[in-house]
Amino acid sequence: MLKLLALKDAYLKNEDGATAIEYGLIAAGISVAIVAIVFTVGTDLTASFTTVSTKLQSAGAP
Repeated sequence: MLKLLALKDAYLKNEDGATAIEYGLIAAGISVAIVAIVFTVGTDLTASFTTVSTKLQSAGAP
């Protein structure tokens, strides 16, 4: 019976899975930050390229 209680205590103190979950949450947070930055900068970058393209086309027109 004591062996069974010791096994239960060892199982409850095991934190191997908790570390993996923490790393997963950190990776998810970084992914959300990257997506937010890409959407924010992507719109501005598209507008900049459109402006440059328009100016180059009008400069090349005779």
